[in-house]
Amino acid sequence: MSLWARVNQLPQPVLEQIRYIYGNNFPIEVRHYLAEWIEDRLLNVPAYQHDQDSSCEQDAASFLNQLINELERTAINLPEDNVTGRIRLNESARNFRQLFSHNPAQLYLHLINCLQRERQCIAYPEECVNVQDPEIIEVINGLQELQRMVLENGNDNRNLVKDYEHLLLEIHEITKNKAQLEAIESPQIREHTRTTLAQQERQVNETVNHITGNRLNLVNKFRRTIQLTSQVQDKVLHKYLTQWKINQGFAGNGASGMNASNLDTIQAWCESLAEIIWNTKDQIRLAMKNKSKLNIEETNLPDYLPQQLVDVTNLLKTLITTTFIIEKQPPQVMKTNTRFAATVRLLIGNTLNIRMSNPLVRVSIISGTSYNAKAQAQATQQSNKASEQSCGEIMNNTGNLEYNETTKQLSVSFRNMQLKKIKRAEKKGTESVMDEKFALLFQSSFAVGHGDLVFSVWTISLPVVVIVHGNQEPQSWATITWDNAFADINRVPFQVPDKVSWNLLAEALNTKFRASTGRQMTPENMHFLCEKAFRASLQYPVSNDLTITWSQFCKEPLPERTFTFWEWFYAAMKVTREHLRGPWNDGSIIGFIHKSKAEDYLLKCPRGTFLLRFSDSELGGITIAWVNESNDGQPQILHIQPFTAKDFATRSLSDRIRDFEDLFYLYPNKPKNEAFDRYTTPPGQPRNRNYIPSEVRAVLMPSPNNNNPISYPNTPNSYNHLQSPDTSRDTPTSGISEVTYRRHPEPRPTVLGEFRYAMSLDGNCSSDSSPAYSGGNVYACVGSPATSDTSPQGPAQKFPRVTSPLQPPVQQLPASVDQFNNGPPVVDGDQPMEDGRSSQTNSLTLRTSANDEVIQKLVESMLADYQGGPVDECTIDQLNNNCFSSSASATNGM
Repeated sequence: MSLWARVNQLPQPVLEQIRYIYGNNFPIEVRHYLAEWIEDRLLNVPAYQHDQDSSCEQDAASFLNQLINELERTAINLPEDNVTGRIRLNESARNFRQLFSHNPAQLYLHLINCLQRERQCIAYPEECVNVQDPEIIEVINGLQELQRMVLENGNDNRNLVKDYEHLLLEIHEITKNKAQLEAIESPQIREHTRTTLAQQERQVNETVNHITGNRLNLVNKFRRTIQLTSQVQDKVLHKYLTQWKINQGFAGNGASGMNASNLDTIQAWCESLAEIIWNTKDQIRLAMKNKSKLNIEETNLPDYLPQQLVDVTNLLKTLITTTFIIEKQPPQVMKTNTRFAATVRLLIGNTLNIRMSNPLVRVSIISGTSYNAKAQAQATQQSNKASEQSCGEIMNNTGNLEYNETTKQLSVSFRNMQLKKIKRAEKKGTESVMDEKFALLFQSSFAVGHGDLVFSVWTISLPVVVIVHGNQEPQSWATITWDNAFADINRVPFQVPDKVSWNLLAEALNTKFRASTGRQMTPENMHFLCEKAFRASLQYPVSNDLTITWSQFCKEPLPERTFTFWEWFYAAMKVTREHLRGPWNDGSIIGFIHKSKAEDYLLKCPRGTFLLRFSDSELGGITIAWVNESNDGQPQILHIQPFTAKDFATRSLSDRIRDFEDLFYLYPNKPKNEAFDRYTTPPGQPRNRNYIPSEVRAVLMPSPNNNNPISYPNTPNSYNHLQSPDTSRDTPTSGISEVTYRRHPEPRPTVLGEFRYAMSLDGNCSSDSSPAYSGGNVYACVGSPATSDTSPQGPAQKFPRVTSPLQPPVQQLPASVDQFNNGPPVVDGDQPMEDGRSSQTNSLTLRTSANDEVIQKLVESMLADYQGGPVDECTIDQLNNNCFSSSASATNGM
């Protein structure tokens, strides 16, 4: 299928856009009738360096001749009843010969570009401009009308030149006849000659009046052309290009809608305007020149041409200076001594011979708060001394505008700029460096046309906050987010309102969160933010009249907190982007919800149901709230201490949820494996097969106030001892942080989950005796965040061994924690040695924990069901290889 056949399958609005691309000088009927012929010759042509390339000129001239011949041949071969088609093709052949014979490359390159745009519209039809917008249709129709008017004005101007030339010949003939009149002697001939001269003078006067009328008519056409050009240009520059610049600010907050095809369309409009204005300017100058040659005084008629020349020159100046834009903005939070990039583009660079000179562009940084940045930019441009106005030093800050034949763009990309120094203004009141705004100033100058006009252009970037340390980044982004959302395009840089509508701010925050994390917030999430920002309960939905101040947004701390609303929101967004993006996009994280509301939701759910919410008390923390049953069988809501980015660097949220065996359903009723298994870490292969692999797992630990039993390594069966935390924390701190069994006397731990086990045989057992497990073979250490080797609870206590005639020596363990804390008992005359060791060889050392009940149950668990029996060989191997699976199985197995 040909390219044109695929184009005709596109929606009608896209077809209208393609028709506009071809313009009036290339009728769409020609593209239709010669579709395959044109595509065969232009789809795969080589890229030319520029339109004055010799090979390009030769190919273009050959193509034009072939095109004219093909048009005439196709017109002859059309059916006889297709009279309109024949006329259209023959007329196109004549126009092509007249318009492009002197510059065939213009038509040749134009058609190549049109075919490229057709391909783009087929590949990305949704990105083609929406020509159904009535104002866009006005722009398109206006440009087409202007092109027709300029063509007509050019023809009238050429005809007027011919009339001038003919008039000059007539005047010359009259002058010659008058000179010969005096030499004629015959009265009859002289009278006849006078009569002839009188007729010629009357004819000359009529010609002069005719020419004057035509000239005035042409002047009036110039006036209408300038007027319509001004209207179309005003709409292109002050609506569509201005809206594109506004969208750049919104894009800084993460908004979409900044696609390249919009700017390419605006560039096409601007290039058409530049050609229209330049041609009109040339036509006015030509009309002025011809009038001066005629040397005719028109006392009763004012001369409008000089003013029209001024008007059209001003239009050109406005167009050139406004279309010098920043296509890719520099980073709006800029760190010193860090590389950054930016791109500037001249939208009319493909016209007026600007691209031939490769203009130089220079970049400097100016203040946006000390005084008017636009005035500063203008002063810099007029003085041509950027260093006098600059507030800092930028490395690699110059580059040349270069024309890209493929994209048809004149632009320069600064890829390696670096801000070395910055000079700040004096701060007032509570201002900080994160509130101070700067801007990058881009400036250049170049000649247009044939060098008779030189323009100086400049543009300033979106506001920039300069920082020197990463901890300044959150507040800096508050400044930028507020500015991007609420800046007026015609403001004095960079002034913004101090108070804005909450709904507008909520929309900006939602846009930023969606761009950062991949999914927008729900209306319930945004209402939660509203109540958090205003520190109060509010009715849903909130009124549009509700306003929030800059101070409430990012200056005033939240109640009973040391951070602001923005800092809390930014931290939640950051941890979601870096560690929680997948579950958030799946909707597995509610996040923005009050603790009380989360508990209300969960109380209606079965045991093991949980949800995730952002912590109120810890920046960037996310906590798990879940349903458990208390001792009386009633549902109880518990909250796990918040996880932060530091925790997720060790183990992901999904892995931790998998580890917690008491969590079954993600609210309201989704099995947790369906929600999180896709994000869990698969088991890895051991790096060295000579070692037993290990891994880290998350385990729920008891509260310091725990007075109930707890088993290891699994999650406790009952959590009735845990209390919902107060408002200052999301969950209580656990009492026991780690339980370690170590091989004695040479420690060699094996990690299973968060617990490590190792045991050894009693050294007193002879090689021919049947070995038995005893407390003397184990060195157990119970550690807690509240205790250490220098614990105020005293040094480690040691207990002697007891000898029984029925079995090998066994270690006597304390019967209770009180006995343990009161010191070792004396058994069978066994006395403690001076260094604290028992007179027997092996002993069990226990360190006190912050929780006596935990130690008591741990001791009981170690010796549960143990009767001092012998240990089989399999168990011996397991013990020596440190591979016992759990403490419960170890004790029960012995």
